[in-house]
Amino acid sequence: MHILVTNDDGPPSPTSSPYVHSLVRALQSAGHTVSVCLPHMQRSWIGKAHMIGETVKPSYYRPSATFDPSPTAPSPQGSTHARPARSDDGPVEEWILVDGTPASAAQIGLSHFFEDRGPIDLVVSGPNYGRNTTAVFALSSGTLGGALEAAVCRRKAIALSYAFFSRNHDAEIIEGASRHSVKVIEKLYAQWPTDRSVDLYSVNVPLIEGVDRKKTVWAGMLQNYWSEGGSCFEEVEGSVAGEDEEESRIREGEGESEVQGNGEKVVQNGSRFTHRHFKWAPRFTDVYKSVEDAPPGNDGWAVKEGFTSVTPLKANFWHTATQLHGEELKL
Repeated sequence: MHILVTNDDGPPSPTSSPYVHSLVRALQSAGHTVSVCLPHMQRSWIGKAHMIGETVKPSYYRPSATFDPSPTAPSPQGSTHARPARSDDGPVEEWILVDGTPASAAQIGLSHFFEDRGPIDLVVSGPNYGRNTTAVFALSSGTLGGALEAAVCRRKAIALSYAFFSRNHDAEIIEGASRHSVKVIEKLYAQWPTDRSVDLYSVNVPLIEGVDRKKTVWAGMLQNYWSEGGSCFEEVEGSVAGEDEEESRIREGEGESEVQGNGEKVVQNGSRFTHRHFKWAPRFTDVYKSVEDAPPGNDGWAVKEGFTSVTPLKANFWHTATQLHGEELKL
């Protein structure tokens, strides 16, 4: 079959995208035609976003024959070009990189490239650098976002994530996960429901030795939440204002002072808020605790047990309180 691969981690990189090269090679070895359209850089935690008002521009990536995922390996291990290869260059494997989001890469790959290779049968988004189990991860996942975008374009789609337990990556374990993933992908495609009850699947593969000898299980997505009163951001101390910010501060009179009769200076900035900076710092312990506290059967539990989880999904925000549908909300 003809498979479009996208992701949210960008082109192959030992530090940010160590799996996509392995999956593409495994799919090709299984006899599939593989076309690749990726964001040109890491775009994690961006969901199904598009950059409205921006022109998306492609570049052309020529992958190396092999790839070393170890953190000390050189990066990049392929080459990126501003223009596509010429026909007189001979056969050249070339991937498309776009300076957009995973959802944009899925759309552009489906509609604007690869027409000469025939219709695309399936979109695989991933493999993500890390798990996408439980609602907290999935709702913000760019990997899920790429697959969801393909699904709303009426294409079969699979979001694939590799759940690592150590960042000291072993190439053989990654290759084993990719071979196992190909089997899962082929099985899901072969038995895809014809009643439109499934738009996409979220698949999480643990990066463990012998993953193909462990179970692959159907699992619901664990509904979890950030802890009450918690924040995914922490304040950054000692931030320095840029030129624009400093000019704005001066123009607004912030920091001006007057001297009282006792010689003390009093700052008069007229602001209700203290100016502070924040950085993204989610507490993933919330997620892991929710998995520990939940009963068996969900995607987080499956990966914790070393199983591959498969979660069927519809491309929507599923409704609740259906008994109210059609009723008037009286004000």
